[in-house]
Amino acid sequence: MVAEPAQQRRGGAPAQRPTRAEAEQAVRTLLLWAGDDPDREGLRGTPDRVVRSYEEFFAGYKVDPVAILQRTFEEVEGYDEMVVLRDIRFESYCEHHMVPIIGKAHVAYLPRHRVVGISKLARIVEAYAKRLQIQEKMTAQIANTIDEVLQPQGVAVVVEGEHQCMTTRGVHKHGVAMVTSRMLGVFRNNPDTRREFLSIIGKPSAAIG
Repeated sequence: MVAEPAQQRRGGAPAQRPTRAEAEQAVRTLLLWAGDDPDREGLRGTPDRVVRSYEEFFAGYKVDPVAILQRTFEEVEGYDEMVVLRDIRFESYCEHHMVPIIGKAHVAYLPRHRVVGISKLARIVEAYAKRLQIQEKMTAQIANTIDEVLQPQGVAVVVEGEHQCMTTRGVHKHGVAMVTSRMLGVFRNNPDTRREFLSIIGKPSAAIG
């Protein structure tokens, strides 16, 4: 299995980023294409507002997820059970239609020698969610990064997301959640460990293998 290049995995920025003025002009073009007048009162400030919103929506491109996990702690008094952070709400955007994916992630790892502050697990989810994404890739990115940096006995990630590319367009199926998982180390190799994790997050073991 070929390792994914670091820049691709962490979502490096393009070599030549458009200027803010060019981005605002692109929004004006889309407004015109949609059939409206970007110079009317209600839309005059829209290009600026959209660009500022994009800075927030896609802030993950400016974050190095590996750096988030660099500070760890070894004084854990021999703690050797799994660490689980569940129900981490996220907002991402489908890279195919650029519409929201809203859901929650559950992250666990079994420490080997060191642990990381729990807020860092939430920040890892945020770093990858705040990019154009597909859920399968995001799930793998979160798990692979934790495994790479912390080198624990195992990592488990389950992501549940509602995709507005199928609720607000296309097939218009509401209330449908997509569930993806990535199990590494003991979570993949030991059914009891995987079952314990799934029980903690409230998922039946038969649903996620």
